[in-house]
Amino acid sequence: MMLKITQKKGLVGAKQNQKDTMRSLGLRKIHQSVVREDTPIVRGMIRTVAHLVTVEEVD
Repeated sequence: MMLKITQKKGLVGAKQNQKDTMRSLGLRKIHQSVVREDTPIVRGMIRTVAHLVTVEEVD
């Protein structure tokens, strides 16, 4: 299964580890989306920045 991750908020004022996590996911701009494999590693990254992104399941 794949996950579509969309950045909904900016990173101004975010902690450095959250900025690094967003970059690792491939997100740099608000409303930018990426599609990633649903793995425990990606789920952990999403949990770190859950307040900045929305997640949808994609087939």
